[in-house]
Amino acid sequence: NPIPEDSVQSTVVAVINVRDRDSGDNGEVICNIDGDLPFRLERSSENTYKLIIASVLDREKVSDYNITITARDRGIPSLWSRAALVLEVSDVNDN
Repeated sequence: NPIPEDSVQSTVVAVINVRDRDSGDNGEVICNIDGDLPFRLERSSENTYKLIIASVLDREKVSDYNITITARDRGIPSLWSRAALVLEVSDVNDN
């Protein structure tokens, strides 16, 4: 579903579940967003992250965002995986 451009900062737009079946450091996963986007990831539990609006959205400037999330374990060598999602921003009548 599109996110209205007037959504307030700290609005949760997605919940991401991660899982690594290894134990110890090899099973601990850290996620981050690739690039400079107006979103941030916040860990909400051991295996869950929330994608949150971090700054103002303006549909006239950017109508959709391609967000790539990288998950890395803490093993040596570190293994990783990426997932991409598209977030559409809906227009809000300014008049």
